[in-house]
Amino acid sequence: MPTNLRRGLTAVLAAAALALTSCGGSTSPESNETQAAGEAEGFPRTVKHFRGSTEIAERPVRIAALDPSYVDAALLLDAELVAYTEYRKSSNPFPEYLGDVSALTADAVNVGTIAEPDLEKLLAAEPDLIISADVRQGEMYEQLQKIAPTVFSESTGPTWKENVVLLGEAIGKQDEAKKAVADYEARAAAVGKEILAKDPEATYSLIRFAGEDTARLYATDSFIGEIMTDMGIPRPKGAPDTTESIFVPLSPEEILKADAKVIFQSTWAPEGAEGDASRDQEKKFTSNPLWKKLTGEVLTVDDSIFLSSVSLQGAGEVITQVAEHFGVDPQLP
Repeated sequence: MPTNLRRGLTAVLAAAALALTSCGGSTSPESNETQAAGEAEGFPRTVKHFRGSTEIAERPVRIAALDPSYVDAALLLDAELVAYTEYRKSSNPFPEYLGDVSALTADAVNVGTIAEPDLEKLLAAEPDLIISADVRQGEMYEQLQKIAPTVFSESTGPTWKENVVLLGEAIGKQDEAKKAVADYEARAAAVGKEILAKDPEATYSLIRFAGEDTARLYATDSFIGEIMTDMGIPRPKGAPDTTESIFVPLSPEEILKADAKVIFQSTWAPEGAEGDASRDQEKKFTSNPLWKKLTGEVLTVDDSIFLSSVSLQGAGEVITQVAEHFGVDPQLP
């Protein structure tokens, strides 16, 4: 465990224990009414997840989402977000594609980075439920359980649709979650059908510059790969692919392997040295004579939507922008 995660841990757990102890004692008529209402809504319930199962006594209202995809999922399901981890370095951590979420995020606090969330801040936020992924804070699971009931998926990227349903189950909105996924899939298929009717030979690829020696050609199992599969738009026959990762690395000399009818080009470019490295890599690849031999149309896309959103709302915005590019009805909800 990183050193700064140990700091204050004793105090955090002690405070959590005190809070749990203070909940004991006599039961008031009001608490009896709350319990009855909870039972009517399907609570208490046991939620099975990657780390086992979690008992949830009452419908959670205040949600702590320690991964960006779960932030979006919580807001999709109209849940009150009280804690989130930093993933967008801007004055507004909630992007435009989420719409107006001010009412649901009025009390939301940044509890630190995805890798090292601050347990004291998380405890102070008083969440009813903590939702995240083992790939994010697996080593912290037992500590998080002492603060509030905690539910973990294994990952976020490959299971982004299933994760919406998992959160829905945990907060008693599984029907709404399943409907949201079904509505997205129906829209993706409908828009994709129009695109293929207009251009039966349509194919795509997505290449991303992230400041490395090689570019990233995104695989079928990636976020963008699943969206395009849901739309029915394929990658070119024989295109490099993998099930071991979400992308295939390409050197400058291999850039023609990214060719397709439409080539989405994305650059991960935060402020500072990391962003500078990505921008330098982009210039290196796009100035290569081989880049000019790509036969497809290169379309620059927003990295925060096409790559980083990993959510139903983000996928919906991808569909909208792809539809606009091909000149078909985006079939907005």
